[in-house]
Amino acid sequence: QVQLVESGGGLVQAGGSLRLSCVVSGSIYSINTMGWYRQTPGKQRELVAHITSGGTTNYVESVKGRFTISRDSAKNTAYLQMNSLKPEDTAVYSCKALLPTPPYEYWGQGTQVTVSS
Repeated sequence: QVQLVESGGGLVQAGGSLRLSCVVSGSIYSINTMGWYRQTPGKQRELVAHITSGGTTNYVESVKGRFTISRDSAKNTAYLQMNSLKPEDTAVYSCKALLPTPPYEYWGQGTQVTVSS
């Protein structure tokens, strides 16, 4: 059984920083792409950033230059360093991991990030 657990969310003032962590545990042979998504009430979930097993990264335009995704393969962990946070970054952030075993796509429970103005 595979589990993803996120941590690091919280309340921060605009301009502040937070670092989210996503730990993957369980029967893991390898992890392919890992990604961070966010969702606010009434809106569709959007991809914030993802990182491949080879380290290639991709970001949604609104966070480029402010957020950095990274991963520690030895710890089965992905991180999202969020700097210069804005109120519009407020959302529930969820981690997704793609594994070579069914159901192939695994999600964490999400962590709330709230940015006050």
